[in-house]
Amino acid sequence: METLEKYFSKGESREEQSLVKESEAFQELFYKPNLATNLTKAYLVGAGYDGEKHLAFLKLYEPEEGKIYIWYDDSFHKPYCFSKQSIQELQLNEALIKHEGFEKFEEEEKYDALEDKKVKVTKIIAKDPLSIGGKPSGSIRDILKAWEADIKYTECYIYDKGLIPGMPYKVENGKLIPIEYSLNPQILNAIKNALKDDVNNLDLLLNWAKLLECPVPKFLRAAVDIEVYSPIATRMPSASEAEYPVICASIVGVDGEKKVFLLKRENIQEGDAPLPNETKVIYVNDERKLLLELFKAMLKYPFILTFNGDDFDLKYLYNRAKKLGFPKESIPIELGRESASVIHGIHIDLYKFFFNRSIQIYAFNQKYRENTLDDVGKALIQFGKKEIQKPISELTYSELAAYCLTDSIITLNLTTFNDSLVMKIIMALSRIAVMPMEDVSRQGVSNWIRSMLYNEHRKRGYLIPRSDDILSLKGVTATEAVIKGKKYKGAIVVEPLQGIHFNVAVLDFASLYPSIIKVWNLGYETILCPHEECKSNKVPGTPHWVCTKKRALESLLIGSLRDLRVKWYKVKAKDKTLNEETRNLYAVIQSALKVVLNASYGVFGAETFSLYCPPVAEATAAIGRYIITKTIEKAKELGVNVVYGDTDSIFLGNPTEEQLKELINWSKSTLKMELEVDKWYRYVALSSRKKNYLGVYKDGTVDIKGLTGKKRHIPEFLKRAFYEMIQILSQVETKEEFNEAKEKIKKIVKDCYFNLKNRKYSLEDLAFKIVISKPPKGYVKTTPQHVKAAQLLESKGIEIKPGDLISFVKVIGDLGVKPTSLASIEEVDTRKYVEYIESTFEQVLDALGTNLSELIGHTKLEAFFEG
Repeated sequence: METLEKYFSKGESREEQSLVKESEAFQELFYKPNLATNLTKAYLVGAGYDGEKHLAFLKLYEPEEGKIYIWYDDSFHKPYCFSKQSIQELQLNEALIKHEGFEKFEEEEKYDALEDKKVKVTKIIAKDPLSIGGKPSGSIRDILKAWEADIKYTECYIYDKGLIPGMPYKVENGKLIPIEYSLNPQILNAIKNALKDDVNNLDLLLNWAKLLECPVPKFLRAAVDIEVYSPIATRMPSASEAEYPVICASIVGVDGEKKVFLLKRENIQEGDAPLPNETKVIYVNDERKLLLELFKAMLKYPFILTFNGDDFDLKYLYNRAKKLGFPKESIPIELGRESASVIHGIHIDLYKFFFNRSIQIYAFNQKYRENTLDDVGKALIQFGKKEIQKPISELTYSELAAYCLTDSIITLNLTTFNDSLVMKIIMALSRIAVMPMEDVSRQGVSNWIRSMLYNEHRKRGYLIPRSDDILSLKGVTATEAVIKGKKYKGAIVVEPLQGIHFNVAVLDFASLYPSIIKVWNLGYETILCPHEECKSNKVPGTPHWVCTKKRALESLLIGSLRDLRVKWYKVKAKDKTLNEETRNLYAVIQSALKVVLNASYGVFGAETFSLYCPPVAEATAAIGRYIITKTIEKAKELGVNVVYGDTDSIFLGNPTEEQLKELINWSKSTLKMELEVDKWYRYVALSSRKKNYLGVYKDGTVDIKGLTGKKRHIPEFLKRAFYEMIQILSQVETKEEFNEAKEKIKKIVKDCYFNLKNRKYSLEDLAFKIVISKPPKGYVKTTPQHVKAAQLLESKGIEIKPGDLISFVKVIGDLGVKPTSLASIEEVDTRKYVEYIESTFEQVLDALGTNLSELIGHTKLEAFFEG
């Protein structure tokens, strides 16, 4: 086995072996950036600010060499914000004039979209970004009312320079020059033809197409994972404290490299767990050597991938290296307030990317339910974490190596499957949102939309409004929310027609809310506009009106992206005449667009969104209700049986092709909305509950919406029973077969009851497992059941920290719960589990025209336990 003794002499004291800057080993780690002076073609992947040089810089990825180059701003761009006060008025502000970061004033003219007029503003230029905003107190934005003072400086720089992250650039004698991408003439003509109804926006549509069609480079990348010794098996070591040694680290590169670094410890066996071919295992006697070698391996790759590296792996490595005496210059990691980056390149934390609800729902169709590496891996690449039977600290060397290496392999493969789908989605989103890759992968969709809109404001000379200004002018809502806590009435949900319905067509409005924003010209500047003549252009069901004199930026941008997705990319992703590679590319792009578009309505109703404008969201929902209501009326007029409707879909029982065609044509001509057949179910089982149904496609695939058995945190015995029931229902072809299905389901339910009554289930079968997110004492107002169980563990001297998985069962007694490790099967409260059995099965049985009492043969379920 290879060791690292060449770096350190044997027999010396710990002090003499301390890692110092002058050592040959550490000199290899001191990062020397590659400065971009001449590059033929490189992609803009990152941006930052150099506090020492007082300059913005860009990270450019050169794919042929597989290197990141740094390019420094050559225009002397400075941070700034705006004031509506004149230069003369501001010169009287002593605190501003004497501010150490203040540099100078300039007068500019901007367009104020809220007031629909041009305004004179004063540009306040500062020496550094922190002087504008970012200090705990005493920034320029704290001294006076300022506009555009809360925009991240690197984003501000990107907007001002007209840069597009993700696009190619060249550098000639130090000058950064964009490489214009031209669409293939055939594709250009095809796109023009597909979008011929939108001739007014053709230039914008074609510009989007250029960004999205431009090829994505191959990224030289590696995934990193670490394992840390922990004295308590169920506890995640603290990344901030970094108190325990790193006992294993792995790095797996897209170039085929696989390395595992193992720390030699006493009383650990070698073991015989198999490792993939060509895995290089390196044993070290000193933890410092392990980190040193890992850091060297990381520096080879411009892109580093982790799964939760921001909060754990990279954060732990940084803090552990500092504890072990590493010079700061030799640690290739930088920590931000909520993220970790690598100094030589780009760090993508896939945990945050997959945790994004928009990504989970719209890019991956909710294939994974929990955001763990195991769950995501199994769902997307059919490859889960390696199972272990002992705590990490007790594994043999080979078991530990295999476990750690598997995590890195899964992490890397999550970015390589489907021709690097994830990397392409991140790149496409980066171009749409005008944000560097790291920011896109970490931030939510509201920030992507914010950045896209801010960039357009800057391009057009708009003054970006303050959120309090929008609220003061347009903060009112007029409808009453049905759901508690909401500020306005939301989408319509039609009462389901309970029972089994065969041959059901689900008609869906193509991107309903983005379509409404486009067609109805919705945006913060057009809703409740200042023009008297527009007040008659009312939004149905509200007193709000929409401007008829100008186009909202939101309507323009979201509408153009919507048209491009629906009329080009979505169609081409299914075009069998195209080769698989092209279809896959189009599928990636349409997924990225779907992610952005489906959030474009909700952001305007979210208080955290910087362009928060409640009437825009309220108007969108109101128009949506109007459209669905009118469509249902038309369907009934055509003689179609409407069995259910929800937000942007209607479920039609046994419609004819002619009826569908007439309804679709009517919607396009009358409502200006595109209606399409989204799904055909063999049958749908509708319960009396809204947003809860089970549909079976013609191929037998089961589509489950909102049913309890599919939800997280229910015991294993119920999960097994639920999916056994689903399997039975998936095989039903006719109404007659339901009688047989009911008998089989009856047996499943009765087995659950008998096993529960006779206490045949193990504690593990009955256990609820929930991760605790903060220390048990941190729960003050309410104490959830898993926290009560955690408090019991603490009372027994077991330390509980955030991130611990708490396993507990329902028991008889005042507390009602006990940790699985402290409970016995005799004290389990079977009646509590009856309630879960009821809620799990009844939603489906409701639709099948039966109930649990009927199945069990008792008028009351409790009687079952007394008999």
